[in-house]
Amino acid sequence: MTTQKITSDELRVKIFKALADETRLDIVRALYAGKKEMNCGEVGNIRNTSKSNTTYHLRTLKEANLINVRKAAQAKYTSLNLETFQTYLPGFLDTL
Repeated sequence: MTTQKITSDELRVKIFKALADETRLDIVRALYAGKKEMNCGEVGNIRNTSKSNTTYHLRTLKEANLINVRKAAQAKYTSLNLETFQTYLPGFLDTL
């Protein structure tokens, strides 16, 4: 099995598609404002979304490399991938 390296332009497209949704933008805003990890339940409470809907939004943000996901036992914790924001969207988080 071969793995393809994603190009910078492909990642840019994923980033902008991910941020073009209000729910995902609210998730990014909450993670940035909180300056800490949030578990999936806390993320779901941001917009009162179902577990499956929250999972969908988190997967989209992760595929765009905008968040990091850490698993601890049965829980998953998310945090912003600040490196991606600094590289591709410098200053963006300060506008939220």
